[in-house]
Amino acid sequence: MNRQSRAPFPLLIILYAIIGLFAGCSSSDRIVLRGAVQFDESHSFTRTLRHFQEKVAEYYGKPIEFELYLNSELGLEKDYFVYMSQGISVDYGIVSPSHMSTFSRAAPLMDVPFLFRNSEHWDKVLESDALGPIVEDVEKQADVKIVGYAGGGTRHLIVNRPVRNMNELENLDIRVMGAPIQTRIFQAITAAPTVIAYSEIYNAIQTGVIDAAENEAAGIQQMKFYEVGPEISLTAHTITVRPIAFSGKTFRRLPEDLQAAILKAGREAGRFGRELESSEDSAILAKMEEEEKLRTHEFVERDELLRRAEPVLSEYAQEIGAGDVLARIRAIR
Repeated sequence: MNRQSRAPFPLLIILYAIIGLFAGCSSSDRIVLRGAVQFDESHSFTRTLRHFQEKVAEYYGKPIEFELYLNSELGLEKDYFVYMSQGISVDYGIVSPSHMSTFSRAAPLMDVPFLFRNSEHWDKVLESDALGPIVEDVEKQADVKIVGYAGGGTRHLIVNRPVRNMNELENLDIRVMGAPIQTRIFQAITAAPTVIAYSEIYNAIQTGVIDAAENEAAGIQQMKFYEVGPEISLTAHTITVRPIAFSGKTFRRLPEDLQAAILKAGREAGRFGRELESSEDSAILAKMEEEEKLRTHEFVERDELLRRAEPVLSEYAQEIGAGDVLARIRAIR
């Protein structure tokens, strides 16, 4: 099944919900865990979840079966998270922090711009327990366990002219995502943010409605944004965090040795996913530049971007009850 074959979607969801009552079911000789992903086998998320499955089976050492539904067959990430919370249909998946916000106000902190100083800081944070309070809040509020951290896509500015410093950035008309914190942070760094639907970005830059957008390499390639915004400003303003999530209700039904295997496999799959996505991200960008589809420009005043974003990020963290988490992240060197 693919995206085009989802016409009877409500009926499918009812069917999968019924089937999902037995997700994570176990008997003396059979356990079946069901995962879901929006993409095909080639995507880094799918490959990360396959690695997770392999490691769970390895560490458990007993018969276990996995069913991984691809290409949005069971809906979107926001749906998977609800299903995991309810303990139906989906036992595990990779979910953007923004889709956890209905349950946990603090979760979106993991994905805000300028949270990490650089890729080394990002990786150290994810290997530490700095995000522990958010993990605990998600588990308490949604009954979903975060067992690992994938991600690694680095978001830069996609512009129709070179932007290399604060002077060139000032009043840049740029498309941002709908979350208010995105607008606040881009205003703080002197850009002029506008919320526009993702599907409208290409046309908006082409027609001069905006001068820029922001995305990671895979998005630039897939949507051919380089055709209208060939000047890529390497701001590295966001390095993505994509938690590997597991249903708490399913987890509690499983044998203790399988629970331990899931926790260990989650950490390892997270590392695998981060290495995979970050390396592919840089390779995609380099390939497009080699093919002369785009040109990259170092942003020479990135420290100034971090300085201007810092108070806005601090205020936001306090608003969502994650001030202590932000302090822990900043303390890691």
